[in-house]
Amino acid sequence: MSYTKTDEHSIKKWLEENLNDERYLHSIGTAECAKILARQNNIKPEKAYVAGLLHDAAKCFSYDELHNIAKQHLKISKDEMENKKTLHAPVSAYIAKTEFGVTDKDILSAIRWHTIGKINMNTFEKIIFIADKIEPITRDISYTQDTANLLLEENGLNKAILDCYKKTIISLVERNLIICPATIDIYNDLQSKISS
Repeated sequence: MSYTKTDEHSIKKWLEENLNDERYLHSIGTAECAKILARQNNIKPEKAYVAGLLHDAAKCFSYDELHNIAKQHLKISKDEMENKKTLHAPVSAYIAKTEFGVTDKDILSAIRWHTIGKINMNTFEKIIFIADKIEPITRDISYTQDTANLLLEENGLNKAILDCYKKTIISLVERNLIICPATIDIYNDLQSKISS
């Protein structure tokens, strides 16, 4: 398989052994969705497929395991180190690199930023971010359809990502959870780009 030192069967076998059933299906769904979005945006489909397949490689690791890997091998902000829901993203990029030999910077960056995102994501990063949110195998279509429909509009990737941020912020507020400052910055940046 291009972009990795491992064939697709071996990657899927590793994922089956290290993810729960739903997360494994989500990874397959994200990979397939990423491939479709890549074709629509003139990006290499196989490259997007690999990123989608590996984006949640560390998702089912324990928090202690994630924390230890991040502390020993990665440079991560204090906010992100303490966030159990998003720490798997940089660790998954690390696993993609060390376990599967991925060296492509776009793939590693897309995996790294697929949860919280960042300002000025490139098209490839946006594709993986969106595919993770709207893949049809495990995601609820009643929740994802509006976001998916935005992809058909002009500036669709940005509009779809902004919609994801709106939903995330509303969900965090409703659950009385802390909103990462980066989330607000990214939301504001996207809003200003779409409005202008």
